[in-house]
Formats: sequence, C-alpha cells, structure tokens
Amino acid sequence: MYKFIILFIAMLSFPLGAQAQKKLRSRELGIESGILTPGRLNAITDVKGVSVGQKTLIVGDSIRTGVTVILPHQGNIFQEKVPAAVFVGNGFGKAIGTTQIEELGNIETPIALTNTLNAFLVANALIDYTLSIPENTKIRSVNPVVGETNDGWLNDIRGRHVKSVDVMEAINSATTEAVEEGNVGAGTGTRCLGFKGGIGTSSRVLPKEKGGYTIGVLVQTNFGGILNINGAPVGEELNNFYMAEDVPYVVDGSCMIVIATDAPLSSRNLKRLAKRSFLAFGKVGSFSSNGSGDYSIAFSTHPKLLISYDSEEIEKTVIEVSNDYMSPLFLAVVEATEEAIYNSLFMATDIKGQKGRVMEALPIEKTLKIMDKYNARKK
Repeated sequence: MYKFIILFIAMLSFPLGAQAQKKLRSRELGIESGILTPGRLNAITDVKGVSVGQKTLIVGDSIRTGVTVILPHQGNIFQEKVPAAVFVGNGFGKAIGTTQIEELGNIETPIALTNTLNAFLVANALIDYTLSIPENTKIRSVNPVVGETNDGWLNDIRGRHVKSVDVMEAINSATTEAVEEGNVGAGTGTRCLGFKGGIGTSSRVLPKEKGGYTIGVLVQTNFGGILNINGAPVGEELNNFYMAEDVPYVVDGSCMIVIATDAPLSSRNLKRLAKRSFLAFGKVGSFSSNGSGDYSIAFSTHPKLLISYDSEEIEKTVIEVSNDYMSPLFLAVVEATEEAIYNSLFMATDIKGQKGRVMEALPIEKTLKIMDKYNARKK
C-alpha cells in the first residue's frame, strides 16, 4: 500500500500529458497532405546527412522550454558551409544571423531554435561550439543562426533557462534518424492555433523523372489563426479560433520553418523555395498576425555545392536545378510544411506551466470526427 501511494504521488508530479498514451502522427490517422510520397522517416532527417538534436527543459512548475538544433551535415559546417536562404513572412522576431545568410547565401553553423529571450545565449553557445572544433582555431568571425518563438505564457521566459550546456547536449545527441515531435526541445512551451503546439517534421521525395530529390521540413509552431486541417474547418467546429465570440484566444506568436533538400539549389532558388512554405502556413489557418515572427530558412546539402572556408579558387563551377524544373520542389515544400505543422499538433500533449496555466492539446477523437464529416481523411 505504501509503495502504491508513493507511486501515485510521483505520477501527480509529472506535467499533464506525461502519462498520455502513445500519440499518432497525422498520416497514421489517415490525414494525407498532398499527392507526393514522404521519405522513410517522413522527417527532415530523410535528407541525407541532416541530423536533429533536442534538449527539453521541464523543471518544477514554471520551466517549460528547450532547444532544437538542426545540423546540415555531419562534417565541420564552418569549413564546409551550405548554400542557404531566408524568407521573412513577418519580421516580428529575433532571428539571429539572417542578414549574413541574405548577403552571402550560406550557413556556417548548426541552426538552433529556442525561446525569444534565450536566442542570444543560444547564439553565444553556437559560437563556443564552432570555436571549440580543432580545425577552427584560426577563425575570428562566426555567424550563428538562431530562430525563436515566445513561450512566455507557459514558461518562465525571463529566467532564460536554456544554457550553453543544453545547446551542447542537443548538438551531441543529434541523430539522423527519427525526430521526436510535440512538447520537446524548442517546442516544449509553445501554443499553436488555439492548442498545444511544438516541434513537427515531414518530408517528400520527388519521382525520379522529376529529379528524385528529397525535401525535409521541421517546424516550431507557436502561432494563431483559424485551424484548418486538410480542408476541414476544425477550429471553427471546435469553437476555438481567432475572433470567435466569447472565446479567449491569443493570435500572436511565431513560427520557425527549417527546410533541407539534397537538390542542387543556389541561394536564389532556395529563397524561392522558402517563400513557398508560407503557402502551407496559410493552408493550416494562419495569416501571420502582427505579433507573429514567421521565418523560413532553407539550405541545400548537395556535396558539389558545399562552400569551402579556405578555398583558393577564384572561380567555382557549380551545378544547379534549372528554374523550369523547380515546380516539383515547390509542391514538395508546401506539402511537407503543411504536414509538419499538423504533426506538431497531433504529437503534442496537454501541459501545465507557470502560474498553473494549462494548455490542452488538440482533442484527437473530436478532430477525427470533424475530418470524417468533411471527408478529409482516408480510413
């Protein structure tokens, strides 16, 4: 009896959602976005060489935050930079390193996602990490890339609890396999479209006749709007949406979208790719409210496009997908972004944060009934 009481008390100390049954991703529930085929993992890590590491901080009754790190390849990213681009949907954010990406068209550190007030500490940690690599002993400038969303409703954001050791742990634990989703890493304390948001990911593989390229997307969702899932007006049906009468609703927030591809794309076409991700952002019900910092970062891992730090070549010969063959990639990024956002919702769980605030996850059974009502999923 005594052991049972101790176990019961221990269970009560976990945040809401810790005891929930195994969550299923949107596709596992018959919600298939688009016509293209996902990769093996249906994740950003389907792009060869890309890895993701996360550190989740759930401490006491007020710390609900973390960091998510995306590594474009498994080598020294500073010494072998990747072509990249940024598109800003709405610039109400604290994205770090984007001006140099815009100017030079490349990324030279891992990409980190965290909360708003921790962005600068995380950027410093990325610099420490880059300087610590033996081959980088002579470098005197580093452009860390950090995105953020504000998790201050659930999390004690002023405490700035994500430390350098957490960033290093995320980097060191990064995997090229499945990516954990929902209330993890940078998505631990986020909210999305009236429900618990978080980290989500998805991928698409093009047919061989269209290049056979892979597109992978990872999102950190923390924004508002009117939730729409595969064409079904879920937010309206659940009476939980922006401007609904007598419903307390926070529409401001942010969304970070990270896009990886093995297609040989210049920074110019990577920016065109990043722009298209916001079509999916709209499909799910967002309209980029005034206080939403919405950024899309895209990079290519194609080995012939890696940019050597100390190259002595005056001219560089590169390969690139022609403009006329970009459309399949545009379709792929829209589909993968849409499904990644769905996964961030379906994989999230209820959570209790600071000041006793509770953010409930999307009610799955009710949602599926709505999906069936509008013939919006496969059975």
